[in-house]
Amino acid sequence: MILCLASCTHDIITDETIDETLADPGLSWSDNSCTVTVDGDNTFPTLTNTFNLPVKYSSSNTDVATIDNSGNVSIVANGEKTESTTITAKFAGNDTYRAASASYTLIVRSSNDDGVFTGSFRSSGDPSSEDDISTCTFTRIVSVEFGSGGAKVSGYEASAELTVNVDGNKVTITNSGTENIVYKLSGTASDGSFKLYSEKKQAIWLSDLQLTCSSGAAIDNQSGKRTYIYVDGTNTLADGSSAAYTTTGEEDMKGVLFSEGQIIFSGEGSLTVTANNQQSKSAIVSDDYVRFMDGPSIKVTSNSKAGHGVKGKEYVRISGGALEIGTAAAMKKGITSEDYVLVEGGTTTIEVTGGTAYDSEDQEYKGSAGIKADNYFAMTGGSVTITNTGSGGKGVRAGSYDFDETTHKVADSYISGGTLTITTSGSESNDVSSKGIKIGWVTKTTSGRQSKVSAYAGNLNISGGKVTVSASKSEGIEAKGNIVISGGEVHVTSSGDDAINSQAEFDVTGGYVFAQSSANDAMDANHDMKLSGGYVFAICTKGGAEMALDANTEENYKLYIQSGATIVAYGSLERGYSAAQTINTFSVSAGSWNALYNGSQFIAAFKVPSGLSSLVVSAPSLTYGYTNVSVSGTQLCNGIWAADGISGGKQTTLGTYSGSSGGGPGGGGGRW
Repeated sequence: MILCLASCTHDIITDETIDETLADPGLSWSDNSCTVTVDGDNTFPTLTNTFNLPVKYSSSNTDVATIDNSGNVSIVANGEKTESTTITAKFAGNDTYRAASASYTLIVRSSNDDGVFTGSFRSSGDPSSEDDISTCTFTRIVSVEFGSGGAKVSGYEASAELTVNVDGNKVTITNSGTENIVYKLSGTASDGSFKLYSEKKQAIWLSDLQLTCSSGAAIDNQSGKRTYIYVDGTNTLADGSSAAYTTTGEEDMKGVLFSEGQIIFSGEGSLTVTANNQQSKSAIVSDDYVRFMDGPSIKVTSNSKAGHGVKGKEYVRISGGALEIGTAAAMKKGITSEDYVLVEGGTTTIEVTGGTAYDSEDQEYKGSAGIKADNYFAMTGGSVTITNTGSGGKGVRAGSYDFDETTHKVADSYISGGTLTITTSGSESNDVSSKGIKIGWVTKTTSGRQSKVSAYAGNLNISGGKVTVSASKSEGIEAKGNIVISGGEVHVTSSGDDAINSQAEFDVTGGYVFAQSSANDAMDANHDMKLSGGYVFAICTKGGAEMALDANTEENYKLYIQSGATIVAYGSLERGYSAAQTINTFSVSAGSWNALYNGSQFIAAFKVPSGLSSLVVSAPSLTYGYTNVSVSGTQLCNGIWAADGISGGKQTTLGTYSGSSGGGPGGGGGRW
């Protein structure tokens, strides 16, 4: 027997052949599942028969229950074991309404519930993984109902290896046996908690639970084994503002929902977790890993003296569901891991307002972040939106010098799919600057007044997806290692520093890029910059020594414009650049679409921001420019680039660019 734990939908089962000329008879039950006991005071689903049509009732298993012609159900089962039947109401059809039937599952359990679990959970999106709750077989269900008279626990009497301690609404359960148990938590308590010790995998089923613990964790899972958190109905977990989080021995209790082992969220309900404490304790914490899977809607709030939103020591993996996080404390993170953070699905929104603070353990000031990973950040799907208004705050921060204590190396961060949107607006504080995305670390050696990089780590590879970064007081994207863009869409603006900066090499081989800075370089490499493919639109409006495309010629590196790249720039090109294709000037129409033409077709169109007039352009076999074209194809990079659906416009002769020494509109020393 399979117990369906998903949210109810009242489906009408119709005949295979449906006459669309006839009306829907409008049959539905008030629930699609009902659980009753033999001796209980039971209530059964009611039938909605909109047009009062004649229906025939039936039970698929009359040894469990019967139903008479009036729809009255009688239980036949003796309750020695859990059994089920399907109750059906069927209309045969007539000249006005088509034939149809509606059914629900009736589960009959013993009034002396021994806790035997005969159900199963639906897949949470990855049935090939042990993280999918449907892959685990559970043999027992222990129900904990919190309430004004104290918690009531049922379903454990038959197990001598299961001990339960109840003190008001504070429940502690120890499973020393071999069973995989479902712990179903429901009810309401303003000062309660659930604590679990276990050496086996388990599921904690949250079913319309409202639980606040004034002293510490609302759920404290001391089991080091995989724990599934199944979210059903509307649930809230919180601690108190004066929660001390006192522990005994070597036990940890680091957050409102804490687990020693892995915790995997699934289900179809909602869960709100609020950290109100003043002890820097977080909202959701695992000393192993945290994974969010299909279905649930989870909201996490960590207030001004509390800790992180979500922390997974091994990693945090977002595979599905809807996740909303807000953190307010200085130096804290929306999501943090001592290894990696992977986003492959779902919808995630993170808002961070905390600024910088002094970390007494590391003896330095640190800022906040939407996502922090000591090793690497990766995104293959889903949607992530991060807003950080805190001073020194980051959107995404990945790659720490301390990750590998021996080699101090980190894996490459990468984005191959999904949508990542980041907005940062915090000012620098205590030598901690804000960044949209910051990857890796760098060590510098100082000699006299000169500072030179002696070691670095942290590459960023973007091959797909859509990345949008807006940084008002800092760099939009900075990688201490290489940046390679080979696909996807990258749209970055900064009014405080470089739009995109690589401390090592910066390569664009594909994709669509828009980088604009009003304070520094649009695209900056501290080594070589190599543009060999894709579409690049770089704007630097500050002028002077700042450039649209900047490579580190001071240390004998160079800007390479290689065959295959399509480039549009406002501002200087790095002096001494090497170009395998012609560099031209283009008098554009500001505020509208302009296009590049190769003699037989349009190469691409680009939307020119207001205030710009003459640009530097380069593309394969480029012959003409067109102004005021129409674009009916797909618009990329937030409406900056288009590669198809280009038509009309006015043909314009291109000029010759002679800014080899670093000139250009707004640049320093170039000639036009």
